[in-house]
Amino acid sequence: MGNGRLWAVVYDGDDRDILTKTLTNWLDPEYLSLFFENNIKDLESFFHITDIDKAIYDTVVDAASLSCMILDLNPDAKLDTLFRPLENYRTHEMILSREKAKGRRTSNHGSWLRLYAIKLESNIFLITGGTIKLTHYMADRQHTLNELANIEKVRNLLLENGIIDYDSLKDLLR
Repeated sequence: MGNGRLWAVVYDGDDRDILTKTLTNWLDPEYLSLFFENNIKDLESFFHITDIDKAIYDTVVDAASLSCMILDLNPDAKLDTLFRPLENYRTHEMILSREKAKGRRTSNHGSWLRLYAIKLESNIFLITGGTIKLTHYMADRQHTLNELANIEKVRNLLLENGIIDYDSLKDLLR
């Protein structure tokens, strides 16, 4: 998937790009119910939420908002303001930097929604995945570790194929 500024990976064996798949899951009450049931201890300890229905509602509202922001087709939309370095301590630009976008804070808690991407250049991103992050560190849970592995796998694949910016991605796709 790609619109010139926002691209999304289609992983082997998937029939949808990862952005569509992620947003669909975040808007699916059945998917969310199972996710929060399996991660209730993290939801309770980190966000102090014990009501799964509340967590589902907050996720759907946040996902709809994030979806509108990320899919804004306005040519003046600045994706650079939505995405931030994955590493909170990173202070300089790097080639194919790992980035994250968060949902908006609800009235009761910060967002647990994360989209992960590789920045090809200013305002041009390749989405590699997304998840519900209920712990402080990504290394704390397997589903967030999987997202770290995916972003690194895609970044390494791009580098191995000489793709270091948007022009080299376009050349590959021709």
